[in-house]
Amino acid sequence: MEEALQPLVERLKKGNVKISLMTGAGISTGAGIPDFRSPKTGLYHNLARLNLPHPEAVFEINYFRENPHAFYTLADELYPGRFLPTKFHFLIRLLQDKKLLRRVYTQNIDALERLSGVLDDYIVEAHGSFARNHCIDCHKPMSIADLRKDMKDKSLKGIPTCRHCKGYVKPDIVFFGESLPRRFFDLWEEEIEEYDVAIVAGTSLTVFPFAMLPSEVSKDCLRVLINKDKCGTFETDPRDSDVVIQDECDKVAELLVDLLGWRDEFDQLVEEATKKHKENRLGLGLDETQALSEKLAKEIEQDIQTNTEPRDEENDISDIVEEINELVISSESKPSKDSESNHDSEPEITDE
Repeated sequence: MEEALQPLVERLKKGNVKISLMTGAGISTGAGIPDFRSPKTGLYHNLARLNLPHPEAVFEINYFRENPHAFYTLADELYPGRFLPTKFHFLIRLLQDKKLLRRVYTQNIDALERLSGVLDDYIVEAHGSFARNHCIDCHKPMSIADLRKDMKDKSLKGIPTCRHCKGYVKPDIVFFGESLPRRFFDLWEEEIEEYDVAIVAGTSLTVFPFAMLPSEVSKDCLRVLINKDKCGTFETDPRDSDVVIQDECDKVAELLVDLLGWRDEFDQLVEEATKKHKENRLGLGLDETQALSEKLAKEIEQDIQTNTEPRDEENDISDIVEEINELVISSESKPSKDSESNHDSEPEITDE
């Protein structure tokens, strides 16, 4: 495996590269999160108690309109905060801190990238996530704190209800019958030719349009597959330069960290997060993350509008990494009541 990884290691050591990751359920199973279809342990297997017409109905928008109780029964168990990010998630965090990460496209809704400290601006959640919530009728947003409050409100039967039109509110998870986020398509089209390295991890590349991503990167882009099985374009249309590692994602992440000389920083991230998790204080900080990202965007826009010299976005992002580090990772800060309410449960929802 070490020899097979050398092309990737050499690229990363040179620096000044733009890395895109395309991830699926396989990068989160090490955290103990179930996937969808595994026999006896998969998510769909355990839905019989909800008396659904078929397992997938729990994620169908039309069924949600008729019976939101089924989804929220499941969501209460899956809501972010129960699981610690995996070693692979902390590798993504290090790529960000080293200014090598350009984008991470994920099929997962578990928000573990955020928990590891990856900034909202870098993440494209192709199938949505629990990070934001909107009314399905008037589309007004609802805060995470209000959503969690409604989920515990017996008078509402645990169904979050819009403060404006009284319609049902759901997290911005892409249900069957809904379109993928516009941001997924816009950023991919805008950046497709920019990537120097594309790392595909923990996905069988069977769900479209996500599965098309690795086939559309430029010919000069180094494609790396980290997965238990060869799949997708790596099997049907391989390139001579492809790097294929058929092994567990966490195992590969650990080896890469050592080969790149990042072991001390990596262990520190894992240690701090583990300590906070054991103290039941590994809150998502999603509201804070979103607020900081929006603050950065507004400041840059204001610079442009006032015809002043635009600020160095990379430096701003570096500063925000430190703020997020304190909010999400630091074991010294005390949690707010809202953050404490955010680790009742945790998700993993992809179609992989």
